[in-house]
Amino acid sequence: MPETVLAIDFGLKHFGLAVGQTVSRTATPLSAITASDGIPDWRLLDAAIGEWRPHRLLVGLPLNMDGTNSEMAERARRFATALSNRHGQPVELIDERLTTVEAKRLRPDGDDHSVAAALIAETWLNR
Repeated sequence: MPETVLAIDFGLKHFGLAVGQTVSRTATPLSAITASDGIPDWRLLDAAIGEWRPHRLLVGLPLNMDGTNSEMAERARRFATALSNRHGQPVELIDERLTTVEAKRLRPDGDDHSVAAALIAETWLNR
């Protein structure tokens, strides 16, 4: 059964968003939304979830390069729990090491947050 996923690149000031499909195994960056100290503009995030009606939500987990937890990883975990509680949908944490670096390489003058979210989605879609 085909699935739609919405990937979120967690950040302190911006949350990148991307929508992906299991049929094509590709993801498309959406407009990033603003955040304040890691708390998203819930109105905008809720609207994106309502528009795309994903089967599952993916949240990037910013681990340290050696695989250990970071303060940002703990904040992303807390956000994922809040997201799951708010929407009652499956939420998966996806290792996002190096997605921001790759996103900046792909879109040096653009919305690298949402490109990173697309890379997070494609990681999940292609495993």
